[in-house]
Amino acid sequence: MIEIKVLCVEHHPEYMGALKYMLETAGYKVMPATTGEQALNLIRAHPVLGVLLEYDLPDASGPAVKAEMKRIKPTVPVLLFNGIDGQTPFLLRFLDSYLRNAERPESVFEDWENELS
Repeated sequence: MIEIKVLCVEHHPEYMGALKYMLETAGYKVMPATTGEQALNLIRAHPVLGVLLEYDLPDASGPAVKAEMKRIKPTVPVLLFNGIDGQTPFLLRFLDSYLRNAERPESVFEDWENELS
């Protein structure tokens, strides 16, 4: 069995716990990060097949972190999540995909599978 490592970037402990549980239940190995700086250090040091990235981090914006991640590893898909509505065209200039918090959790995996294939 191939281990699929996912970098999950979320600064709220309760959301991180829920995301980690959902991803691990689906068979993914999760590397958690709570800041943009931590996420960038992890993506530099470890192979990952994808990134779940929160839009608003305490030390950086999601689009800025995504841009640096793409500079480091251009082929790794990045899925943004947050409660943002009405910004799809703007966001997709910076991201591979995004997910609103209000969407059902299963849609994370539908988008994820599409991005990884």
